[in-house]
Amino acid sequence: MQDNDLEYLTIALPKGKLFSLSADLLKKVGYDAENLSEKSRKLVITNEEKKIRFIITKTADVPTYVECGAADIGVIGKDVLLESEKDVYELLDLGFGACHLMMAVPTDRKRAKLSDYAHTRVATKFPHIAEEFFTRQGMQMEYVKLNGSIELGPIVGLSESIVDIVETGTTLKENRLEEIARIMDLTARLIANRVSFQLKFDRIETLVRDLKKIL
Repeated sequence: MQDNDLEYLTIALPKGKLFSLSADLLKKVGYDAENLSEKSRKLVITNEEKKIRFIITKTADVPTYVECGAADIGVIGKDVLLESEKDVYELLDLGFGACHLMMAVPTDRKRAKLSDYAHTRVATKFPHIAEEFFTRQGMQMEYVKLNGSIELGPIVGLSESIVDIVETGTTLKENRLEEIARIMDLTARLIANRVSFQLKFDRIETLVRDLKKIL
């Protein structure tokens, strides 16, 4: 962190479905900037008057920017936060972006109980979270890390099950998959760099307090 960075509060916002929700919420408490848009070609957008700097980045990179101090605070889904295992402060549950993480299997190959899937392959974007869950169940699994189309795993024989995020369940039904275990509920969270939280405590604490008033 450079000396002039102390003047600014740098906020990392994730591209995708959480961007507009995050930007709209922050705007309600006075944290905005001209032309702040996910589609902007500028990846860093600054409000010089209010000394606010926004970083627009891939969702998976937000915890890294915050942990390393390139951003003081950031908005990120709880799933990405847990999977990243970054050393940051979790300040506030923002309440939006609600979904849940679950285990699903092909409907026509459903087994009698969860433990019957022990020692099988599970396809997921979240191997760390999945491993913690199955370890708590006393189950050893083989994890296949995928970055997209998780539902394809069981269809092509890559895995016997999946661990993935669900909002409506429509995609599961379309691919003849059935949820058999709800792992955790998820929402967007406000996180902070540990050093920034100390150096810019008043400013960050004021933001958190203002957000709590409108949530």
